[in-house]
Amino acid sequence: MSHIEKLVDGFKRFRGGRYAQHHDLFERLATQGQAPKTVVVGCCDSRVDPAIVTDCDPGDLFTIRNVANLVPPYETGGSFHGTSAALEFAVCDLAVENIIVLGHSHCGGIRGLMQQDNATARANSFVKDWMRVAAHARNRVLARMQGDSQEACLRACEQEAILVSLDNLLTFPWVLERVMQKKLTLHGWYFDMERIELMRYDPGSNRFIAFE
Repeated sequence: MSHIEKLVDGFKRFRGGRYAQHHDLFERLATQGQAPKTVVVGCCDSRVDPAIVTDCDPGDLFTIRNVANLVPPYETGGSFHGTSAALEFAVCDLAVENIIVLGHSHCGGIRGLMQQDNATARANSFVKDWMRVAAHARNRVLARMQGDSQEACLRACEQEAILVSLDNLLTFPWVLERVMQKKLTLHGWYFDMERIELMRYDPGSNRFIAFE
């Protein structure tokens, strides 16, 4: 069986199983549209699906996925702004109440940023250009963690990049406006795949703390 055939078989199981069991939910979503309360900016890593990690129902999350779960700063130059466009739609049109930046351990994008691997070394690399969004995270970690292990620095950069994205979110005027009005709350989360542990950024202690 090819992988495509596996996916088609999976759809058939979904149609006869979960869809059939929750027919009213899916019908309501199809006919009445979506009204999610939360945006998740997640990584496109195949191992970390925000809906699976949080065990959500369809319609619960508006999910934006890209390399290394980054939010770029607000800017109007250029032509293509996929992440920014999705954020604008979620905040301005869907009026979501939360934005979660969900980072994770063993992130390939962050590893490439820290180690300057093949993906980031290629000429005209889209990955290299995109990962510049997290350059401040890399610089902060290298400045304060000289002599620490590579794995410790990678984990620190994965978490530091979440904070860069949280700062960048506030450069979007319609995000800042709603945060100031207390209509929108920003969250930084980190998923440890080995420990199966979900952590949140605590501004008071300036560190990530595991959810109980």
